[in-house]
Amino acid sequence: MTPADLAELLRATAAEVLTSHGLDAAVLPATLAVERPRNPEHGDYATNVAMQVGKKAGVNPRDLATWLAEALTAAEGIETAEVAGPGFLNIRLAAAAQGAIVAKVIEAGAAYGTSAAQAGRRINLEFVSANPTGPIHLGGTRWAAVGDALGRILSAQGADVTREYYFNDHGAQIERYARSLIAAAKGEPAPEDGYAGAYISEIAATVLEQRPDALSLDADEQLEAFRSVGVALMFDHIKRTLKEFGVVFDVYFHENSLFESGAVEKAVATLKTSGNLYEEDGAWWLKSTDFGDDKDRVVIKSDGNAAYIAGDIAYFQDKRSRGFDLCIYMLGADHHGYIGRLKAAAAAFGDDPDTVEVLIGQMVNLVRDGAAVKMSKRAGTVITLDDLVEAIGVDAARYAMIRSSVDSSLDIDLELWASTTSENPVYYVQYAHARLASLARNAAELGLATDNPKLELLTHDREGDLIRTIGDFPKVVTAAADLREPHRIARYLEELAGAYHRFYSECRVLPMGDEVAGDLNTARLALCGAARQSLANGLALLGVSAPERM
Repeated sequence: MTPADLAELLRATAAEVLTSHGLDAAVLPATLAVERPRNPEHGDYATNVAMQVGKKAGVNPRDLATWLAEALTAAEGIETAEVAGPGFLNIRLAAAAQGAIVAKVIEAGAAYGTSAAQAGRRINLEFVSANPTGPIHLGGTRWAAVGDALGRILSAQGADVTREYYFNDHGAQIERYARSLIAAAKGEPAPEDGYAGAYISEIAATVLEQRPDALSLDADEQLEAFRSVGVALMFDHIKRTLKEFGVVFDVYFHENSLFESGAVEKAVATLKTSGNLYEEDGAWWLKSTDFGDDKDRVVIKSDGNAAYIAGDIAYFQDKRSRGFDLCIYMLGADHHGYIGRLKAAAAAFGDDPDTVEVLIGQMVNLVRDGAAVKMSKRAGTVITLDDLVEAIGVDAARYAMIRSSVDSSLDIDLELWASTTSENPVYYVQYAHARLASLARNAAELGLATDNPKLELLTHDREGDLIRTIGDFPKVVTAAADLREPHRIARYLEELAGAYHRFYSECRVLPMGDEVAGDLNTARLALCGAARQSLANGLALLGVSAPERM
């Protein structure tokens, strides 16, 4: 019996109890909360449903809890149900019902933890979207890891997810990039507002290899040559780096296409017609304060050029025209203003602002020997994704970026994440999986199988703790999807690895010496198989490998 199964049983029982006492069962929520108590002595699971609905139903919460305890004790799979305090209910499962969790995991395999909760929902998930003017920095690296994991988690809940990269190939930053390449090609210093670093010189040299005549062209043609070739080279590098990091996008959307296709002009015209744009001081402004933004936004500047938000507006319309129900934008720490403006833009088109969701990620810092790591030699002014992977590897880099809530800034200790000790969270989790894989190999050599294990024999406290931790996995995945918090998966995996290590230290799995394997050995072997599957499934959601050997 999983926590979800128990929640269903609890709701059905509560409905019957309320009805039998002439009370309205409609006060019950659709899903009842079932939690694991902090103190295992209180039981396997606990619920406050009696306190939650008692007064609404017109009954003392403790009386309702007493009725529920009596009814649950008679239910199959429940060993005890006891009332505590003003109406808490502590529940202990029968060993067979608890062991059934193991059987479910083994039967589900790689599908364990998935659901159809978001089936039929089409989600556009835009993340990274770094400008093609330099390598991906640490902020972009965080979004690459978190965004890819979130896409995996949402897909595991049945959503149709499109991972999208917004390719910023329009605007002043591209021209500054091209001028920086020209300066490097000429052996001159970078422009004051340009880009520097060894990568600029490398790309400039490659442009000249592909276009030997570039420096002999007139100014406009020269700028275009370095722009087109230089942007393509940088974007190829970005895509290659992301692929090596385990991140592949379904769509690479070019910002410039919005201007070339007339989509920006069309969006502006629509807003003018609706009266949601007004002219002032020669510029056109979106009435974004009418839709909850903190200030009105310039869409067309007084010089007639489109402001950055003009592309954002047209881009949102394009996403909606492609049939997406939800557009998630994952942006950097300096983009808080985008939350209000994007929702306001949606509302200005008569759309539901809730079709826009903006997640803001905080800064990332690297630390070595207690001191901040300054800068990349190749990029010049920033630490890049390539630098991080070179220092600690792909798995550790992804896990380190995902493990903490994006709402908080993140310090990554390079020495810690490169270590092969239990202090390193990703090593701790991967080692548990490798240890379980080794156990399975040893069992196979002994000829042990787990067909029809007697799971009701798993009554040791450490066995119960491991089983209940395994049983929590689907709930954790659902919460990670609903709250857009992949770090919940990482923290859960560490809890599961800990539960396994504690179990293994007290519960012998394989027979020793001349011992003959018994039913308890095979039951524990099945439990280990369920733990291994849960670890593998969780790591897969994070895009982190589950090694067989370490």
